[in-house]
Amino acid sequence: MKGLIIALQFMTRLPSPSLAVSKQDFAHCIRWFPAVGLIIGAFLVAAAWAGLWISNWLAALAALIFWVVISGALHLDGLGDIADASGAAHKEQDKERLLAVLADPHVGSFGVTAIALQLIAKLVLLQQLLEHRAFIPLLLIPFAARIGPLLWSRILPSLHAGLGDIFHSAVRSWHLWLWGLIGLVLSPLSPSLFAAPFALLIWAAWIKRRIGGISGDGHGAGIELCETLLLLAAVIWANIP
Repeated sequence: MKGLIIALQFMTRLPSPSLAVSKQDFAHCIRWFPAVGLIIGAFLVAAAWAGLWISNWLAALAALIFWVVISGALHLDGLGDIADASGAAHKEQDKERLLAVLADPHVGSFGVTAIALQLIAKLVLLQQLLEHRAFIPLLLIPFAARIGPLLWSRILPSLHAGLGDIFHSAVRSWHLWLWGLIGLVLSPLSPSLFAAPFALLIWAAWIKRRIGGISGDGHGAGIELCETLLLLAAVIWANIP
């Protein structure tokens, strides 16, 4: 359970007990990311359910605000950094500029635009989903997206000595298979989740080609974009007659 508490402290702003954390403990917390996703999903469902007493749009806004606040905008920050780096380095061979921009803590125009579009997309998709009172996808999407870091840590090289490199050594194949099996068992509750492996692999292929490897920013951006793709899949499924 220590790993779960560390993962909660890292990925959320939820209150948790104070712990002494070694570098190894922190690395191993990645194994609990999908469980943190379920906890986040439960809060999103509660926020959306409360908002639905007034309107679909208010429910969508409440869920989105909780989504951002609970995660401390951690993954949005990664999305902004990846967008800035990718946008600034127009040519694929301009690797040095890409890495320099990625290391810059400031957010540029590409990053601001990407974050704004991401929030708008999530708000609209949440509203569409909640029109159908589809709470189960909302519960499970954060879970499914957070299987991504385990997969990306296994199949992608680390971009540099940093967060991605720390996590790379902590993930074993059986961790990935275990969470994948749990996701497979849960998918019939929300069939749109069968799109999750494709979303995770699409991000892996893009970031390998465009960035060259995985980093903390890559994990964060991947979680954000996979959540949006899974929201889209859930909306499409909900609208199938």
